[in-house]
Amino acid sequence: MSLPTYLTTAEAAEYLRLKERKIYDLVSQGVIPCVRVTGKLLFPRQRIDLWLMNHLEGDDAVSAPTPPVLAGSQDPLLEWAVKESGAELALLCQGSGDGVQRLINGRALLAGMHIWHAESQRYNDPATLGLGGMRDLVLIRWAKRQQGLLLAADNPHKLARLEDIARPGIRVAHRQPDAGVSHLLQSLLARHRIDAEQLGWASHPSLSEDDLALAIRQGEADIGIGIEAAARRQGLAFIPLQQEHFDLAMRRRHYFEPAMQQLLAFAGSERFAQRADALGGYDIRELGRVVYNA
Repeated sequence: MSLPTYLTTAEAAEYLRLKERKIYDLVSQGVIPCVRVTGKLLFPRQRIDLWLMNHLEGDDAVSAPTPPVLAGSQDPLLEWAVKESGAELALLCQGSGDGVQRLINGRALLAGMHIWHAESQRYNDPATLGLGGMRDLVLIRWAKRQQGLLLAADNPHKLARLEDIARPGIRVAHRQPDAGVSHLLQSLLARHRIDAEQLGWASHPSLSEDDLALAIRQGEADIGIGIEAAARRQGLAFIPLQQEHFDLAMRRRHYFEPAMQQLLAFAGSERFAQRADALGGYDIRELGRVVYNA
């Protein structure tokens, strides 16, 4: 019989082979993941599994201290939540690919990523990303986001679909090659049989979602692919193309760091939900779900 998503105290005790009294002791010490619903203790099973595996790894997981850095892709909602939650994470968001390398090299506590794999039709596949060898890798869902075409508010060129980026004279904003949206763009170009060599690319790559939107607003480009939240922030028109998965990658032990727990706790608040709705293009119903646990 499969276990429920949330365990009662008795179920948690049986699952962990402990007495219920010990479970209450762990709760009072603040060392076991749990939530209170109308005064009743419930234990999220996915988080219990992470907690258990983290303790089983023990001293094998001990290594040089990892700087409290959030690397990888920029996300407006995530940036806001880090600041408002007081999670004390430094932001170094230079694209999903950069985040992967910083995570592997121990130069970031966690990395945001949204890398599309056309062959498997999946987002953030650890093996394809080069993270398959990280035996304590965990991926936590942050949000599903709308990716689409960003256009000037008045859309003077009457652009309406992806194929329009190949029209003569159209300047295409773009990101650095290892950014998550660059993988999606290349996939879309191949699907629609558009030759990237024939496009009128903007002179310089945009280094973040907001930078790309700003380039279009300032007239440096006519069109680009980005998230709906960035389009709204810059007052641009937006045509949706695909919903993507934005996940947070980290080592299992770092999931239990105070910074990460503080961020996730804040992300469960009503204020956070209101901000996500105001920014636009976010589906946060799966936020906090463990989507991969090595």
